[in-house]
Amino acid sequence: MAKKKPNIPILTAKQKRKLTTDQEFQIMKLVLDKFLWLGFGIMAFGLFQIYTLGTLSGFYVMVGGATVLVIFIWILIREYEIAKF
Repeated sequence: MAKKKPNIPILTAKQKRKLTTDQEFQIMKLVLDKFLWLGFGIMAFGLFQIYTLGTLSGFYVMVGGATVLVIFIWILIREYEIAKF
C-alpha cells in the first residue's frame, strides 16, 4: 500500500500566513532576549578586562554593551509603543 503524502497547502508570495498578535509578541520576546544576553555578556567581558588588565579598554567594551542595551530599549519603545520617558 502506497503511503499518502500529507495535504500541506503550498503558499505563494501573495498568500503568506498572518501571525496573531500573541505569536508576534512571542517571536519578538525571543529576539529581544538575545539582545539582553548579548548586551550583558559584552558588559561582563568589559568588566573582566578592567579587572584583569586594569586598563581603559575594558571600559570601552562596557560602553559597547550599554549601547546594545540602549538599542534594545529603542526597539521596545518603537515596536510596542511604550510610553516614552
